[in-house]
Amino acid sequence: MQIDDTRTEPLLAIPGIAELWPILAVVFLLFGARKLPELARAMGSSVTQFKKGLDSKEEEPAKQVEGAPGSDGDTKS
Repeated sequence: MQIDDTRTEPLLAIPGIAELWPILAVVFLLFGARKLPELARAMGSSVTQFKKGLDSKEEEPAKQVEGAPGSDGDTKS
């Protein structure tokens, strides 16, 4: 049995218009017209924050919690 490696289409295809209509209808029924703009805004800001996090070359140093074992401000003596 031979494996066909000449496949050009991706295994997970991007849904087309015909597949998106039922999904959008269910979302509309679940959340309603008043909540959809809020959801879109929240998703947009989430994507923006995610991209900013990926683009930032400067990593934040790990913050130590006061009173945690191994921190400089350890109160145990």
